[in-house]
Amino acid sequence: MSLVESNENTPLLRGDIRSDGDADRSRWRSIRVMYFTMFLSSVGFTIVITSIWPYLKRIDGSADASFLGWVVAAYSLGQMVASPLFGLWSNRRPRREPLVCSILINVLANMYYAYISLIPSNNKIHMLLSRTFVGIGAGNVAVVRSYVAGATSLTERTSAMANMSACQALGFILGPALQAVLSFIGEIGIKVNFIQLEVNMYTAPALLAACFGVINILLVILVLREHCVDDHGNHIPAINYTPEERVNVAPEVEGDIDHCAVFTSNILFFVILFIFAVFETISTPLSMDMFAWTRKDAVLYNGIILAAIGFESILVFLVVKVVSKRVGDRPLLLGGLVFIFAGFFILLPWGNQYPTIQWADIQNNTMPTIRLAPTPALNGSLEPTGCPSEQSWCLYTPVIHLAQYITSDILIGVGYPTCNVMSYTLYSKILGPKPQGVYMGWLTASGSGARTLGPVFVSHVYTILGPRWAFSVICVIVLAAIVLLSAMYRRLIAFSIRHGRIEERCHD
Repeated sequence: MSLVESNENTPLLRGDIRSDGDADRSRWRSIRVMYFTMFLSSVGFTIVITSIWPYLKRIDGSADASFLGWVVAAYSLGQMVASPLFGLWSNRRPRREPLVCSILINVLANMYYAYISLIPSNNKIHMLLSRTFVGIGAGNVAVVRSYVAGATSLTERTSAMANMSACQALGFILGPALQAVLSFIGEIGIKVNFIQLEVNMYTAPALLAACFGVINILLVILVLREHCVDDHGNHIPAINYTPEERVNVAPEVEGDIDHCAVFTSNILFFVILFIFAVFETISTPLSMDMFAWTRKDAVLYNGIILAAIGFESILVFLVVKVVSKRVGDRPLLLGGLVFIFAGFFILLPWGNQYPTIQWADIQNNTMPTIRLAPTPALNGSLEPTGCPSEQSWCLYTPVIHLAQYITSDILIGVGYPTCNVMSYTLYSKILGPKPQGVYMGWLTASGSGARTLGPVFVSHVYTILGPRWAFSVICVIVLAAIVLLSAMYRRLIAFSIRHGRIEERCHD
């Protein structure tokens, strides 16, 4: 039986502790710390994502939907810059160093976010900076992925990557769920005078994320140990403890990496993260415009929806771990892209019903070129709901129904996690037993670049042209990714398979 044909029996969130000593037990304990780090990184991002827009509007009335795109993108921009640097650092030094440094930056940035409302001016700029620093702290994802890739054999890799993605999905569940629960604190909340802090539905999630970060630092210091294994699971010296020029490379790991496959994988990962960044950025403004939800309703309902998508993702990861053994990684990646395309296609506006306009009870499809001024509220505390007339497309673009929105969420909730785990599982296999810190840094940077451009793209296109144009462009991008994957299908194979040391399964 070939190595690739061996069963991947690693249970979800549980390592395969072999009977040959403490090394494997320590290895899997360390891998679980990496799972937890990925989980907390995900929580740190999603725990505030549904409340950023109403918080931004509350602290700085001059902020618009276009600036929201920059705020959401700031996280990914920071991560894009930091990921290759942390990856390079992890190749040369013990991984504890970049991990502790990055998590500490994350903790301080979340504290900064919690104090923004007390700053007398330029609050939106301070929010932009705080999210940038949170993103810099999240650059440790490259370190996490390179560690797990280097500490698992080829047969353990898909299962370990699925476990890590499951932890990421758990973060997507817990983050919005915690935000939804914390929304009951309300916009006023409580004041802690002796530290000059307001704890409300907007700041409490960031403070909780900072507490999680402190726990993560303790786990990295106390539990994490350096481990590295070859494709067969044999322990080898860790690259980051031995200069690369002095490492004796065994004949079985000699050979060149297929850089064309590496480049293609980065492009596909960019597309996958780009379209999901669009989805998570636009969900709150879209729901407030289309369903006339208040700020509090949007935070609560979208938190519940994102938590449900996260739970759905866990089920998808369980299925992926089983199905990948039967059909392989590449068909699953292709199928995930098809699901994502279907999700955005269903989200396209259609019909002859139009969204409610803020402060206006009008037939907005009869005079599409007229821009209506908002009617002043009789009660200053009354919050306007519906599609703002400043967005001219609100007057002539059909409403997106709640059923469309939920159906799209379900399809994207299947496609995105499938594509996510398969893309970097394939990537780690393409790289083989070579040092992966810098390569994983570039993969994370490409994903962060997508998370930077996605929110900026959708916030501008959505604000100016509306959802029809925004989602049509996304459909075209996904189709292009499907064509690219089909064209490069035969080159996206594991390093060992490419060099003829392991036979490729016929179904993959």
